[in-house]
Amino acid sequence: MATKKTMKERILEHLQKNGSITSWEAIQNYHCTRISQYIYLLRNEDYNIKSEYKKVKTLYGDITTIAVYKLIKN
Repeated sequence: MATKKTMKERILEHLQKNGSITSWEAIQNYHCTRISQYIYLLRNEDYNIKSEYKKVKTLYGDITTIAVYKLIKN
């Protein structure tokens, strides 16, 4: 029987494969609404994850700022 991956493992795999992730990608791909918690846990495991911020347009035309979490490879 295959072991089920934890959400933290899924987020880490996404970062390793794609280099970055946003909260919207986490919701769409993994139904994860608490990505900041998993980023916090990964950082505590010494993964070098930087937060960058970018402005995006909402469905209503407003501008909001979102975090882009980037895995920095040493």
